[in-house]
Amino acid sequence: MPSNDFKSHYIRVAGVIALAGNALLAAIKILFASLSHSLAIMGDGIDSSTDVLIAIVTLVISGIIARPSDKGHPWGHGRAESTATLVLSFIIFYAGAQLILQSLTNIVRGEAGGQISGLAVVAALISIAGKVLLAALEQHYGKIADSEMVKANAQNMKSDIILSAGVLVGLAAAEFFHKPILDPIVASLVGCWVIKNAIEIFKQVTLELMDGNTDNSLYKKLFAAAYSVPGVTNPHRARIRKMASLFDIDLDIEVDPQMTVYDAHELTEQVEEAVRREIPDVYDIVVHVEPAGSDNHQRQEEYGLRPENM
Repeated sequence: MPSNDFKSHYIRVAGVIALAGNALLAAIKILFASLSHSLAIMGDGIDSSTDVLIAIVTLVISGIIARPSDKGHPWGHGRAESTATLVLSFIIFYAGAQLILQSLTNIVRGEAGGQISGLAVVAALISIAGKVLLAALEQHYGKIADSEMVKANAQNMKSDIILSAGVLVGLAAAEFFHKPILDPIVASLVGCWVIKNAIEIFKQVTLELMDGNTDNSLYKKLFAAAYSVPGVTNPHRARIRKMASLFDIDLDIEVDPQMTVYDAHELTEQVEEAVRREIPDVYDIVVHVEPAGSDNHQRQEEYGLRPENM
């Protein structure tokens, strides 16, 4: 499990790489677009400028999540990463929507320009090569830091590869088939792909912010860990929520009613150790002890899962 300092360091590294790389690509594409009068390349350059903003957000968040817990944030500041990822999904969605709107506007107005420019092709090729390198680096550092925010940015870079490739294909098709309208049509399809990625990121981070979890294997590991400790019966009311890249876990267990408080406490320590072995990326575990049989007399709680729910 990466520590906060380790995690924030590699998030900063990823942010600096994304910032420098996208700033360079944005400058090249906007310059070449101005020289070649290519609206498609200009749009691609604006998209890279959006990535510069994303990189700045990444750098800011890396400093926030490194802060220790305090009175106002007793669980720490890890959720800042989730919030930033949510913002990134909107930025990506906006970029895709703008591309679609611009393409449809050009089609309706009959402004689909035509003759392919050598500078436009060079800009698209540079963009593709640069984004491939940046996507690989962001994915690499996202895995090292186990950061959903950096992984989301890597996904954005992959979308940008398709975006640049779509621009190149559109320009080439328009020239080869003498059909200028193919340029905005391809661009609109690329925009749909970008929006799809934004929606997937949004759904994933929203589930996290609402304390949801669809990975049943985590609950199976949790119950298996509890059952592995002698003296533990009826693990229930299990809840697992994700905080950035870590898991916060609550679990109720039953023990012998005649057991001393000290022995019951020692048993919960063993349960926690067993859970951490099964689920390494744990932020905190709260194990609530009940006397055996007490769960049968309590009202059915409206939260938490049982082994039979798996």
